[in-house]
Amino acid sequence: MIVVTTNEVPGHDIVDVFGEVMGLTVRARDMGANWTAGWRSMGGGEIPEFTRLLAEARMQVMGRMVDDALGLGANAVVAMRFDSSEIGNAWTEVCAYGTAVRITRPDGRPVAVQAARAFPGSAYTGGVPPQGPLPAYAPVPPQGGIPQYGSQPGVPPVPGGYQPGQALPPNG
Repeated sequence: MIVVTTNEVPGHDIVDVFGEVMGLTVRARDMGANWTAGWRSMGGGEIPEFTRLLAEARMQVMGRMVDDALGLGANAVVAMRFDSSEIGNAWTEVCAYGTAVRITRPDGRPVAVQAARAFPGSAYTGGVPPQGPLPAYAPVPPQGGIPQYGSQPGVPPVPGGYQPGQALPPNG
């Protein structure tokens, strides 16, 4: 799976666009890390406890985004972005999103993939994406009792809110 932040992959043609894909996680802050980080922040500089947690969260959401793209039959994600926000004072949401596409090379050669990089928490481990029927999705087990939401793995349901596949109410 090729994942790029650009709108195209140089040397390749986009032949199919499958739409937006994403991966999401919400992490609770570790009280011990908060205490240690609080003392560290008094001296300024990097807070390694939070750097490690954020790096792990980013790799996890990228893995979920890649799984989402593979499930659609894509072999690349273009225009990939990260977003993060704080929920209250206790949780951090991290999201990776982009556009799932199928790319080809104009000369017909196989599409190169980032085989050296796998995404922890993902069923994808690098190599050539499947060409036939896609393997069954192996969802990441919920952590800490957080439910997997809706029909899209990794997205929690919004209580009383819009659910995937539900018709939107008329304006007014």
